[in-house]
Amino acid sequence: MNYKNLLVEMGNNVAIVTVNRPEKLNALNNETLNELYDAFLSIEHNAEIHAVIITGSGEKAFVAGADISELNQLSPLAAKDFAEKGQKIFSFIEHLSKPVIAAVNGFALGGGCELSLACHIRLASENAKFGQPEINLGIIPGYGGTQRLTRLINFSKALEYILTADFIDANTALQLGLVNHVYPLTELMTKAKELAEKIAAKPAQAVRLALKAMQSVKELPQSQGEFFEASLFALTTGTEDFKEGTSAFLQKRKPDFTHK
Repeated sequence: MNYKNLLVEMGNNVAIVTVNRPEKLNALNNETLNELYDAFLSIEHNAEIHAVIITGSGEKAFVAGADISELNQLSPLAAKDFAEKGQKIFSFIEHLSKPVIAAVNGFALGGGCELSLACHIRLASENAKFGQPEINLGIIPGYGGTQRLTRLINFSKALEYILTADFIDANTALQLGLVNHVYPLTELMTKAKELAEKIAAKPAQAVRLALKAMQSVKELPQSQGEFFEASLFALTTGTEDFKEGTSAFLQKRKPDFTHK
């Protein structure tokens, strides 16, 4: 896959997607959004890929927001289309059947913060900063920030950050539960690859169904969620990897998963 604003690498059943506009701090313009959707659509249908990492090029920014030069020209009607397009793409990433790890290597602001929130796991470098500064432009988050941030951290803290436009540094993000781990910048991608490869080595069907079950927490009451969980649990017992995993456990050997 060749793109103007993205780099995509694949190996060890892991795809690494890098937003590559360092001169613009990897800001999301319309072209980059289109490329993100195309890349993740291809990854979704690639049976060889079991986990994904997304990061930004350079040492300053993951994604420093939307491209303001495009945003500045929007009419209200065009703005609604603009927001819904970003929401659609980020929702696709959020509901990908493969775990997506955000390796946040600097500024994750506005649309960049919202992109990280759409990922399943977030790792941050020590210099990372998250924020929804849209209020300073006279607008509000439009790519799902008001919805996802309030689900990931305390509601009143999310409200404070969105209304003040204050940044969240890496250590505060860790305390809030917004990120899973914080690493020195030089170690971030190594740690992200280790985590992605560890997950990618697990039975792919079980990982996919666990992800699906856990995503339902946002949409279903607990009783319905438990019914859904039981149904997906039943599906896992029909896989070859279930038979291999249980047999290996009983025989006290390492399982040899085929992801079937």
